[in-house]
Amino acid sequence: MLRSSYPVLCAGDVAASAEFYREHFGFEATFESDWYVSLRHPATSSELAILDPTHESMPAGYGTVARGVLVNLELDDVDAVAARLEAAGVPVVQSLRSEPFGQRHIIVRDPGGVLVDVITEIAPSPEFLAAFRRDA
Repeated sequence: MLRSSYPVLCAGDVAASAEFYREHFGFEATFESDWYVSLRHPATSSELAILDPTHESMPAGYGTVARGVLVNLELDDVDAVAARLEAAGVPVVQSLRSEPFGQRHIIVRDPGGVLVDVITEIAPSPEFLAAFRRDA
Protein backbone atom coordinates (compact mmCIF):
# COMPACT_ATOMS: atom_id res chain seq x y z
CA MET A 1 0.00 0.00 0.00
CA LEU A 2 1.28 3.46 -0.91
CA ARG A 3 2.38 5.38 2.19
CA SER A 4 3.33 8.72 0.62
CA SER A 5 4.28 10.50 -2.56
CA TYR A 6 6.26 13.70 -3.08
CA PRO A 7 8.46 15.29 -5.71
CA VAL A 8 12.24 15.34 -5.38
CA LEU A 9 13.63 18.29 -7.34
CA CYS A 10 17.24 18.28 -8.53
CA ALA A 11 18.99 21.60 -7.99
CA GLY A 12 22.57 22.76 -8.41
CA ASP A 13 22.33 24.80 -5.19
CA VAL A 14 20.36 22.66 -2.75
CA ALA A 15 20.54 25.20 0.08
CA ALA A 16 19.25 28.09 -2.08
CA SER A 17 16.35 26.05 -3.43
CA ALA A 18 15.39 24.78 0.02
CA GLU A 19 15.52 28.31 1.40
CA PHE A 20 13.22 29.50 -1.42
CA TYR A 21 10.45 27.10 -0.32
CA ARG A 22 11.00 27.91 3.37
CA GLU A 23 11.02 31.67 2.93
CA HIS A 24 8.25 32.12 0.39
CA PHE A 25 5.88 29.24 1.16
CA GLY A 26 6.46 28.27 4.80
CA PHE A 27 7.95 24.80 4.32
CA GLU A 28 10.08 23.42 7.15
CA ALA A 29 13.04 21.05 6.91
CA THR A 30 12.54 17.53 8.25
CA PHE A 31 15.99 16.39 7.10
CA GLU A 32 18.86 18.56 5.95
CA SER A 33 22.29 17.81 4.55
CA ASP A 34 24.51 19.49 1.97
CA TRP A 35 23.17 17.20 -0.80
CA TYR A 36 19.51 16.62 0.20
CA VAL A 37 16.83 18.59 2.02
CA SER A 38 13.41 17.14 2.82
CA LEU A 39 10.68 19.76 3.36
CA ARG A 40 7.17 19.55 4.83
CA HIS A 41 4.54 22.23 5.14
CA PRO A 42 3.26 22.36 8.74
CA ALA A 43 -0.32 23.32 7.81
CA THR A 44 -0.94 20.68 5.14
CA SER A 45 1.78 18.03 5.56
CA SER A 46 2.61 18.53 1.86
CA GLU A 47 6.17 17.46 1.15
CA LEU A 48 8.90 18.02 -1.37
CA ALA A 49 12.63 17.46 -1.37
CA ILE A 50 15.66 19.04 -3.02
CA LEU A 51 18.54 16.84 -4.25
CA ASP A 52 21.98 17.61 -5.63
CA PRO A 53 21.88 15.90 -9.05
CA THR A 54 25.58 15.00 -8.82
CA HIS A 55 25.12 12.94 -5.64
CA GLU A 56 26.22 9.31 -5.86
CA SER A 57 22.67 8.09 -5.14
CA MET A 58 21.55 9.29 -8.59
CA PRO A 59 21.76 6.73 -11.42
CA ALA A 60 24.53 7.34 -13.95
CA GLY A 61 23.41 9.62 -16.76
CA TYR A 62 20.53 11.17 -14.82
CA GLY A 63 22.45 13.75 -12.82
CA THR A 64 20.81 16.82 -14.31
CA VAL A 65 18.96 19.75 -12.83
CA ALA A 66 15.16 19.52 -12.99
CA ARG A 67 13.61 20.66 -16.28
CA GLY A 68 10.08 20.34 -17.52
CA VAL A 69 8.73 20.24 -13.96
CA LEU A 70 5.86 22.41 -12.75
CA VAL A 71 5.15 22.33 -9.01
CA ASN A 72 1.60 23.44 -8.13
CA LEU A 73 1.07 25.13 -4.78
CA GLU A 74 -2.58 25.90 -4.01
CA LEU A 75 -3.09 28.77 -1.58
CA ASP A 76 -6.00 30.79 -0.20
CA ASP A 77 -4.94 34.19 -1.61
CA VAL A 78 -2.73 34.12 -4.69
CA ASP A 79 -3.02 37.88 -5.16
CA ALA A 80 -1.33 38.58 -1.82
CA VAL A 81 1.32 35.92 -2.37
CA ALA A 82 2.01 37.19 -5.92
CA ALA A 83 2.57 40.72 -4.61
CA ARG A 84 4.94 39.37 -1.93
CA LEU A 85 6.89 37.22 -4.42
CA GLU A 86 7.26 40.11 -6.88
CA ALA A 87 8.38 42.47 -4.09
CA ALA A 88 11.00 39.91 -3.05
CA GLY A 89 12.39 39.80 -6.59
CA VAL A 90 11.36 36.20 -7.32
CA PRO A 91 11.55 35.68 -11.11
CA VAL A 92 8.03 35.78 -12.58
CA VAL A 93 7.63 33.56 -15.64
CA GLN A 94 3.91 34.22 -16.11
CA SER A 95 2.11 37.17 -14.58
CA LEU A 96 -0.90 36.83 -12.30
CA ARG A 97 -4.04 35.98 -14.27
CA SER A 98 -7.36 34.17 -14.11
CA GLU A 99 -7.98 31.11 -16.26
CA PRO A 100 -11.35 29.86 -17.54
CA PHE A 101 -10.54 26.35 -16.25
CA GLY A 102 -10.87 27.55 -12.64
CA GLN A 103 -7.54 28.95 -11.49
CA ARG A 104 -6.14 32.34 -10.67
CA HIS A 105 -2.38 31.93 -10.70
CA ILE A 106 1.13 33.22 -11.15
CA ILE A 107 4.09 31.12 -12.29
CA VAL A 108 7.52 31.85 -10.80
CA ARG A 109 10.92 30.15 -11.07
CA ASP A 110 12.78 28.75 -8.09
CA PRO A 111 16.59 29.04 -7.80
CA GLY A 112 17.04 25.59 -9.37
CA GLY A 113 14.99 26.50 -12.45
CA VAL A 114 11.81 24.63 -11.44
CA LEU A 115 8.57 26.39 -12.33
CA VAL A 116 6.24 26.99 -9.38
CA ASP A 117 2.58 27.56 -10.22
CA VAL A 118 0.99 29.41 -7.29
CA ILE A 119 -2.77 28.91 -7.50
CA THR A 120 -6.06 29.92 -5.94
CA GLU A 121 -9.08 28.04 -7.23
CA ILE A 122 -11.85 30.16 -8.74
CA ALA A 123 -15.13 29.24 -10.39
CA PRO A 124 -14.54 27.73 -13.83
CA SER A 125 -16.35 28.97 -16.91
CA PRO A 126 -19.44 26.96 -17.94
CA GLU A 127 -17.50 25.24 -20.73
CA PHE A 128 -14.93 23.90 -18.24
CA LEU A 129 -17.42 23.21 -15.46
CA ALA A 130 -18.74 20.26 -17.47
CA ALA A 131 -15.26 18.67 -17.47
CA PHE A 132 -15.10 18.42 -13.66
CA ARG A 133 -16.18 15.08 -12.20
CA ARG A 134 -18.95 15.56 -9.70
CA ASP A 135 -17.90 12.47 -7.69
CA ALA A 136 -14.22 13.43 -7.33
